[in-house]
Amino acid sequence: MDGLTWGVVVVALLLGIAWYLSYSAARLDRLHSRVEGALSALDAQLVRRAEATLELVNSGGLDPASALILAGAASESLEAHNERAGDDLLEGQNFAGRELIESDLTEALQIALSPQAVEEVRRVPGEAGEAALGRVRAAAVRVQLARRFHNDAVKDVQRVRRKAVVRWFRLAGHAELPQTIEFDDELPPTVGE
Repeated sequence: MDGLTWGVVVVALLLGIAWYLSYSAARLDRLHSRVEGALSALDAQLVRRAEATLELVNSGGLDPASALILAGAASESLEAHNERAGDDLLEGQNFAGRELIESDLTEALQIALSPQAVEEVRRVPGEAGEAALGRVRAAAVRVQLARRFHNDAVKDVQRVRRKAVVRWFRLAGHAELPQTIEFDDELPPTVGE
């Protein structure tokens, strides 16, 4: 092989490597965007769950103690969202430590919505109680799904960022490694009946 052939082979090899690095960087960027979108969706679903909980409290079917517990937990969840709304929610792709607050709301729902309490809510005249329970259940299911989608997206980013080529060529730039969001999001079984 003469010098020209070697030159063509080297240029082709360099172009192939450049294409692969560009493709990998673009893929990683898309995965980070997917995490950001999933985090926004999760945040929106958590707001809906808190609002549905407040609607349930206002339906009039809960005893005052349960209503107070639920109202406090839902209000705290909304306040945490509003405090973060002024900042960039996606900055650092973190959840701003809201896991404990959202777990507290889930725990309050589990405590307040005992089988007897659910029956009382369903006895509210008209269909306000039943409708409020349905909205809480639907919002809680959407929270579970949104958290699952977010965590799946984070795991995809983490998997790609563990690859040697991504680390060697610093294809992730200075972006923080996103973390999964873990909090209790189980709904009491009596609500889903």
